[in-house]
Amino acid sequence: LSLTVLMIDGVHVDDHVLLVALGIDADSNKHVLGVREGATENSTACTELLAELVERNLRTDYTILAVLDGSKALAKAVRAVWGKRVLIQRCQVHKLRNVTEQLPESMRASVKKTMQQAYRARSAKTAKQLLTNLARRLRADHPSAAGSLEEGLDETLTVMGFHLPEWLERTLSTTNAIENLIGSVRQLGRRVRRWRDGQMIVRWTATALIEAAKRFRRVRGHAGMAKLVVVLQAMDGASAAVVDAEEKAA
Repeated sequence: LSLTVLMIDGVHVDDHVLLVALGIDADSNKHVLGVREGATENSTACTELLAELVERNLRTDYTILAVLDGSKALAKAVRAVWGKRVLIQRCQVHKLRNVTEQLPESMRASVKKTMQQAYRARSAKTAKQLLTNLARRLRADHPSAAGSLEEGLDETLTVMGFHLPEWLERTLSTTNAIENLIGSVRQLGRRVRRWRDGQMIVRWTATALIEAAKRFRRVRGHAGMAKLVVVLQAMDGASAAVVDAEEKAA
């Protein structure tokens, strides 16, 4: 299967956490790729999920965009599979939530407004300046929030640098597409009064994903997907040139 975008996120079902992978192809069609028990912070589970996808013929020989929740373990696992052929977009919604949760209630609305303004700036340079200024203002009194904002800041703006149409940029700047899919899993799970074991949870989750896939529509902003493909192909060419240079130097 050839994908343009990969999304991975976790879902809590009873006492278990499951990893769910969603793919988007060049025609903007969504595909459920797999599900595995484990959290996004669990590097072993992340690596094993990706290994299963590769065994099922998921291609890794070209550049892909990975939209992730911000987990370092998940990003590391993705890079281990695709190497330099992956561009990572950190979910802006997760980042906003992580920052504001470390602030007093009285400050959350204003900081949220500033971050949203940055993410809608339509310019990666402008957005980075707004977020950097915000981190500077927070650093003295709220160092944890400032540190959270600065951590991986550039990767929250990856898609913004592609100059895609607005709706597609918004779609690919967060994991909302897979969050909606996970919502279907939770809805089906409410019908179960008692989970017998982890195997039952995995089976029911897989069933819920299959049912949800029957109602899939193309991603919002799909008209701009061709431009994303061009961007990723250009990155492929640049990666190939780097590899050739390294081989000649060796």
